[in-house]
Amino acid sequence: MKLISSLLIAAIAITSACTTTDSNIQKQSDSNDNPVIEAIMARRSIRQYKDTPVEREKLEIIATCGINAPTGMFRQPWEVRIVDDPEFINGITKVYLEADSNAVAGRGFKNMFRNAPAVIFIAHNGEGTSEIDCGLMGENMILAAQSLGLGTCCLGGPVRFMATNENARPYVEKLGLSAGYKLLYAIAVGYADEAPEAKPRDTSKVKFVD
Repeated sequence: MKLISSLLIAAIAITSACTTTDSNIQKQSDSNDNPVIEAIMARRSIRQYKDTPVEREKLEIIATCGINAPTGMFRQPWEVRIVDDPEFINGITKVYLEADSNAVAGRGFKNMFRNAPAVIFIAHNGEGTSEIDCGLMGENMILAAQSLGLGTCCLGGPVRFMATNENARPYVEKLGLSAGYKLLYAIAVGYADEAPEAKPRDTSKVKFVD
């Protein structure tokens, strides 16, 4: 309940955050007095994770925050599957390595999801603004994860592999997606084993129109 209360407070704070000026946003970010802005500015794409399992209570909170994202015409054109079973993750990784033995290149390769102990699969039905809606949902999820002390990384490659490799089909079927739904992307979730610095953003691309 304490975790849920913290997230509710963060959600309420976003209303005022969206109406501040750029200078105020920077001020709030620096002073860490706005939990939403703090989570946004602190989040990084994590590509190395500890072996520590992610508590299912936290995964449930992340999913709940995700499905509370806005959708066009309130269609909710998504399905979410959360996998924290090592047998599933290691099994599909084995199929992946059999298809590409060079995939192990990199520091401490353990699985195809950047070594994360949990993966959130997001599927859509292709109707209307489903891809945009799923993108909004994913952003809710990664920010919720950040607020809970977890790292994340949005992944497209593993999903493309699962959608095109015949030997991966049993794992896609195990996700139990409804008819008409296809995997769009995945989110690796876990406790970060690295602390990457933020890359510079091109603020010149943001302009007010008078």
